[in-house]
Amino acid sequence: MTEPLQPQLDRAYIHRLLELLLTTPSPSGFCMTIMRIIQEEAAKLGYALELTPKGNGIITIPGSDPQDNEVIAITAHVDTLGAMVRSIKPSGTLRFTPIGGYSMHTVESEYCLIHTRDGRTYDGTVLTTKPSVHVFSDVRDLKRDEANMEIRIDELVKTKEDVQKLGIAPGDIISWDARTRFFPNGLIKSRHLDDKASVAAVFGLLEWLKREGKSPLRTVKIIISTYEEVGHGSSNIPADITEMIAVDMGAIGDDLSTTERDVSICAKDSSGPYDYFMTSKLIELAGRENIPYAIDIYPHYGSDASAALRGGSNIKAALIGPGVHASHSMERTHSDAVLNTAALLLAYLLEPRS
Repeated sequence: MTEPLQPQLDRAYIHRLLELLLTTPSPSGFCMTIMRIIQEEAAKLGYALELTPKGNGIITIPGSDPQDNEVIAITAHVDTLGAMVRSIKPSGTLRFTPIGGYSMHTVESEYCLIHTRDGRTYDGTVLTTKPSVHVFSDVRDLKRDEANMEIRIDELVKTKEDVQKLGIAPGDIISWDARTRFFPNGLIKSRHLDDKASVAAVFGLLEWLKREGKSPLRTVKIIISTYEEVGHGSSNIPADITEMIAVDMGAIGDDLSTTERDVSICAKDSSGPYDYFMTSKLIELAGRENIPYAIDIYPHYGSDASAALRGGSNIKAALIGPGVHASHSMERTHSDAVLNTAALLLAYLLEPRS
């Protein structure tokens, strides 16, 4: 490859798709709408997306080398953090239970939507049970845990019965307002960049392959998973897959090297080390293609590749993704990190194997 891949990617396309994904509610277990969007977007690019019984999506791209019958998977997830109605309080507020792993203080004062099973939505706000410093003397010391948090519904309700008349019930899904902002300097601020930024990167490479009339050397299966945030997104994968690259955010902070403009290459996370040779090849390609990258270790992190390995898949696996600040909170990345991730994936897929 003579030309760097990053400038050839369609930044405007990636931005448009990312904004659509970020503003579409999709907590784990509630990904029906966003998967329809993914399916439609794949069809626009000329790719068929097959839905699995679990709700994951698989796009198969045949390889151009007839002598190479191995299959590589690229996986990213569209499911996000969220919550579920646990109970309706006598006062007409909602107690909720988290979907996914986050600290409760990161959703305090957040706007949200309550999604009823008959298709209605209601606005709400997450508050502590003692939300006003003018009323409660111990508000600053109140522990932010599930028992001390509730949702105030933006409807004229005063009792549990009032709420029930709205059709709201335990088990209803709650999604957080993404509050998405794209800045002229390239920064992108939003909830749910984990992992919708990676999905946009994957579709950026699909758009490039279609526009350039290129095919990967090996057959590629793109897996868009819908339960990663609760630990089992790609736990079951097609048996013909021999390698997997999980594409998920790279966390920033502490002694980590990744920045908001880098593609993060994870050498080890909570599930253990990733494949040495795949990781080494990704590092080599990033250096050769002049793609800004960092190598990091994430002790409090797991990926779809972790789920596949724990599910018994006999695969080699690696993990890369755009650097994201304040993960599982109000996240921020840079457009460059998303494009750098797509560029590294393309370099890997187009590289002849030795």
